[in-house]
Amino acid sequence: MVVSVLEEMRIRSLGVIEDAVVELSPGFTAVTGETGAGKTMVVTSLGLLLGGRADPALVRIGAGSAVVEGRIAMAADTRAAIRAQEAGAELDDGVLLISRTVSAEGRSRAHLGGRTVPVGLLGELADDLVAVHGQTDQQGLLRPARQREALDRYAGHSVVAALEKYGAAYRRLRDIATELTELTTRARERAQEADLLRFGVEEVSAAEPQPGEDAELAAEAERLGHAEALASAATLAHAALAGNPEDPEGVEAGTLVAGAQRALDSVAAHDPDLAALAARLGEIGILLGDVAGELAGYADNLDADPLRLAAVEERRAVLAHLVRKYGTDIDAVLAWAGQSSARLAELEGDDDRIAELTAERDALRAELSALGQHLTDLRTEAAERFATAVTAELAELAMPHARVTVAIRQTEVPEADAETGIEINGRPVTYGPAGADEVELLLAPHPGSPARPIAKGASGGELSRVMLAVEVVFAGSDPVPTYLFDEVDAGVGGKAAVEVGRRLARLARTAQVVVVTHLPQVAAFADRQLLVEKTSDGSVTRSGVTVLEGEARIRELSRMLAGQEDSELARAHAEELLATARGAR
Repeated sequence: MVVSVLEEMRIRSLGVIEDAVVELSPGFTAVTGETGAGKTMVVTSLGLLLGGRADPALVRIGAGSAVVEGRIAMAADTRAAIRAQEAGAELDDGVLLISRTVSAEGRSRAHLGGRTVPVGLLGELADDLVAVHGQTDQQGLLRPARQREALDRYAGHSVVAALEKYGAAYRRLRDIATELTELTTRARERAQEADLLRFGVEEVSAAEPQPGEDAELAAEAERLGHAEALASAATLAHAALAGNPEDPEGVEAGTLVAGAQRALDSVAAHDPDLAALAARLGEIGILLGDVAGELAGYADNLDADPLRLAAVEERRAVLAHLVRKYGTDIDAVLAWAGQSSARLAELEGDDDRIAELTAERDALRAELSALGQHLTDLRTEAAERFATAVTAELAELAMPHARVTVAIRQTEVPEADAETGIEINGRPVTYGPAGADEVELLLAPHPGSPARPIAKGASGGELSRVMLAVEVVFAGSDPVPTYLFDEVDAGVGGKAAVEVGRRLARLARTAQVVVVTHLPQVAAFADRQLLVEKTSDGSVTRSGVTVLEGEARIRELSRMLAGQEDSELARAHAEELLATARGAR
């Protein structure tokens, strides 16, 4: 199932193209036309939409800027759609609009879903949208990381399941390593922190402070420091309320209140208001008696012991020392001591935690070694099947002597650092989230020639055919939904050209395929054929893009076959090609 489709491109003032709309098929689209008509501009336009380098020389002479716009239909849950929306782009009914403008002065602007975006973002999306295979421009599977991902998908469920197990163990090991690093690299700081906490907790524990003790002692110290003045005041107040035995003629407050009450009681029956006042005087008398009694007891119990005052002040000094260091009052000091005791227990448990984590790390490394070895074995088996299949495809694409192999390598860890790696095939090697394997496709184009990376082992035309063979074998495994092949048929003809067309059609069953071609055998297999034509209007040259159907397509195939649109022989051959292609599809 194709998850995204490049539906249309509009090209204005780019090279020989003045204004053209390129309507693409969800399946296989072939772009044809005479040499110099501007077919390459179709490839160049797509490259600009994918964040390619903006060359001001591409701007049509006399124009201020060149503009390329594209419409891509895509599912909202694809990685490209999610990334675009994160950048602020909007999808309109599942369609993403991309625009790239290049000025004649060399300035470049990009728009994505109605938002201005950095050109680099288009390049990020390109990795998930289009794989370009051309004479000079190659993307996608030429990158080793993508080759490993594609090989894993080609291998099927066995590798995917093994990779999930490996990934879970790898993430756990990474977390453990981070925690161990934290514990060991900060060991000195944590030891210093533990010493300070231990001293403080022991100091507080030795003083044995009680909640609220500092406030209670402050009140007691205030009372003891003014004992004589307090006793004198209490004695005078008692005498004023209850009388002084040494002064028989003195008048005390209690006697005066009692007299006032008696005066009112004698007439209270005549007025309720006055009776109420008499009752209140009675209450005052009782209250004065109670206060006088308490004042007498206060004066008798007041302790003016200077030794006790000294002891209180000494204790207050001890508590004040703790408050200055550990809190705003004794309650805060006790709270600090509780928290510090818990933190101290945590710090003192670091040695046990380090030993526990170290043991788990070593066990996980052993587990990763086994899982990594299993991954390597599965990839090696899949690589052999894949290389055999691609080599067989190349034999049908006019490269009968070419051999493709898949190199699966690991980077060995120096012996001194062996414990930092995992063991694969008995050797300590570096590893990452996808295992320890580095995957690279190699090509030996001729018998006896050394196998080299496919980007270096083939000429431009051969490379496109190699990539076609690779993509056909990987079909459905590589997640890129659109493939662009430029001059994939260079250097081939006859039966090999038919096989190229057949394989492009096969690839188009699971992806969108766009091919720029000179060969009618290839174009005949396309679901849609586009003709790029160049016309002259005085001194102005411009190109247009036309969808070919029916008679128009037969005429173009005839031109490609014999250079003569009206040749009966060429027409018959063109119709035969179309019939063969329809039968093959």
